Amino acid sequence: MNEQQNTDSPTRGAHHVGLTVPDLTTAKSFFIDSLGYEVVGEKPDYPAAFVSDGTTMITLWQAADPAGAVAFDRKNVIGLHHLALKVAGQDELDGLYEKLQSTDSVVIEFAPESLGESATRHFMIAMPGGIRMEFIAPAA
Repeated sequence: MNEQQNTDSPTRGAHHVGLTVPDLTTAKSFFIDSLGYEVVGEKPDYPAAFVSDGTTMITLWQAADPAGAVAFDRKNVIGLHHLALKVAGQDELDGLYEKLQSTDSVVIEFAPESLGESATRHFMIAMPGGIRMEFIAPAA
């Protein structure tokens, strides 16, 4: 995919992605402990936490009624299909996969593999709370 700036578009990339999660503490810990994100803000009265890797900010919103929430079904629910995060390189992708294999409440959907016929590789997980995430290492 070409990532050149489209000068005709008024937008300049994502400012943040907001995710509603069933357990704010668990989701925040996943981003901090497993992915190395830092907390850049919190809104205790909502409650919400804002985490960032220095490039992308993720807003984590606590679901009001997690017990009554419906699990995401990527083929039948309108909205976020998955969140894809770029990884620095192939070694980092493999290292992250190894780490996430032993992370509580992470479900591996598939191991690192080529994306189609390209040298780009990726893998998919469901993070704690069930949100699908893709980690992708573009070809050099």
